[in-house]
Amino acid sequence: MILLDYIVNLSMLSLMVSTPLVIRTFINHKPLKWLRLWGAIYAGVVSSVLVTLSVQEKGYSYDIRYAVILLVFAYLGPVPGLVTGSIALVSRLMASENWLPAIVGGLVIMLVFTVIDKYAKNLKFIKKCMILLGSYIISYIIVVPITFNVFRDNPIFHLQYLLFIILGVLIGGLLIESYERLHRIITEKKIMEKSLAESESKYRLIAENTSDLIVVLDKEQSISYFSPSHELVLGYKDSELKRMELYWILHPDDADMFDQIMNKAYEDNVAAAMEFRLKHKAGHWIDFESRCMPVMSENHVIEHIVMISRDISERKKAEEFLLQSEKLSIVGELAAGVAHEIRNPLTTIKGFVQLYKSENSHIEYNDLLLNELERIENITSEMLSLGKPQAIQMNRANLREIIENTIELLSPQANMNAVQFNIVLEESDFFITCEKNQIKQVFLNIFKNAMEAMRDGGDISIHLGHSAEGECMVSVQDQGCGIPEELLPRLGEPFYSLKEKGTGLGLMICHKIIKQHNGRISYKSKVNEGTMIEITLPLASG
Repeated sequence: MILLDYIVNLSMLSLMVSTPLVIRTFINHKPLKWLRLWGAIYAGVVSSVLVTLSVQEKGYSYDIRYAVILLVFAYLGPVPGLVTGSIALVSRLMASENWLPAIVGGLVIMLVFTVIDKYAKNLKFIKKCMILLGSYIISYIIVVPITFNVFRDNPIFHLQYLLFIILGVLIGGLLIESYERLHRIITEKKIMEKSLAESESKYRLIAENTSDLIVVLDKEQSISYFSPSHELVLGYKDSELKRMELYWILHPDDADMFDQIMNKAYEDNVAAAMEFRLKHKAGHWIDFESRCMPVMSENHVIEHIVMISRDISERKKAEEFLLQSEKLSIVGELAAGVAHEIRNPLTTIKGFVQLYKSENSHIEYNDLLLNELERIENITSEMLSLGKPQAIQMNRANLREIIENTIELLSPQANMNAVQFNIVLEESDFFITCEKNQIKQVFLNIFKNAMEAMRDGGDISIHLGHSAEGECMVSVQDQGCGIPEELLPRLGEPFYSLKEKGTGLGLMICHKIIKQHNGRISYKSKVNEGTMIEITLPLASG
């Protein structure tokens, strides 16, 4: 019967220890206020229940309440342990006789547990439990069978009792440790999920708000992800993109090159860059610069390629502008040579024809000759003004956006030459009435000249604000070699250039464009300190 009673005690201990732990898993894991005190009181209740199920032997009461007290000392500390021990002792005194051994044994054991806790509080719970259990066994042997001579002639009884105390500690400890481990796993999982959600939110924020196209391709070049920017840049709806293959909108002339680069990225596991054209929903083609980056799996096999593409249409236009400027420079050089070779003899011929006409006014061919000579003179004048803009259409535009777009177009060349653009704005918007491409061509020429003046790199400072007359004024300051003051008045003259291979047409075109927009351009420079160019343009009305 004693064995059965102890098994009942162990079963009740297991039930009452596991019940709050199981309930705790279904509620919020925030720390409870006064957790240690409530835990101590609950453990005291458990001890009282175990006392009611105690084994009665010759007026003595035996139960496994000390397994509960030991666990409280190990996990909650000495104060909760003393609270639980006091409740258990009172319950024991109310349940049975022979108070003296119960009181002395209870006080001795709680004193020993308190002292051990002071020196073992930094140990892990399992080790702490083992030390407390060993001290309890020693204290029990000294107090009960030796000091009070309780069942000294029946060591099997005491061994059986201690064995069940040990089993109670092991079962309770395993239940608590299992719960703690489960709690840690759940907490770590929640932290990981939260971190993952935050990370995903950040990357989604970037992907959904960037103007670059982000595509994830598998080995068969099927699209597994595309960023929302596709709809903004290419005009296709989300539902259309999901049903679409990349080759459907890829320019046929770029398909072979695209295949080669993608296959190389998969085979060699190297990032690759390329340029290709994609078809807009409206039907026109858009130039893109793309960088492809292989993504390896845990098995070190390339599973995907992340392709980030940027619309370079504006850069292409800028390159066309620059190419056109170079062509214009060459044509200007030819025109200057032709004009020089033609105008000198033309002046002589025209002078003699006019003299001949004054002496022979009756000859009717004189006027015809003079008209043809004048026509030749006009043709040579037109050759010298090839850079003169033709009829333009003025529109309202934000000068800040034009300057920022121009800087963006020149940023690759600036990075290569260690040049940094610094822009300062007095206001966010400066609206002018202009032909946008021509104004952009002005700043392209000016910024390009500034970069070429700084062979070792440097800063180009751009200030956009208001002039004293209330107009829009842009100042561009470089850190180049500077220009001698006596040469400044000649800047902008046709075919006058300070560069070794320059033609002078760039600044001449700038002067003509600014003048055509009712603006002004001026220069300030010091040798070895840099040059400042100030451009003033009238603000748009309204």
